[in-house]
Amino acid sequence: MKWLLRVVLLAVAGYLVLGAAVTAAMLQPPARFGQIMKYVPAPLVWGALPGPRIWMWARGGTLAQGDRAPDFTLPTADRTGTVTLSSHRGQRPVVLIFGSYT
Repeated sequence: MKWLLRVVLLAVAGYLVLGAAVTAAMLQPPARFGQIMKYVPAPLVWGALPGPRIWMWARGGTLAQGDRAPDFTLPTADRTGTVTLSSHRGQRPVVLIFGSYT
């Protein structure tokens, strides 16, 4: 009976350690997260662990509706210059679109 208790405790400890490791990976910047997760089987993260819930918590951010967007600078589409969000504040509405249209 003691061996069963030890096996269960070992399994629970392993699950918690794996969950903590995946959570720590999800808190990394996207490029680093990808480098880490390429070694972890996807079904383990998204099936055995509550991966989607951990992901939403880790990437939730702190902005609320109505907060100002953080300032950032990005290259223009033709790569000849840069655009800074704060340079448009108070002048005109700005729409941010994230995604790929290819």
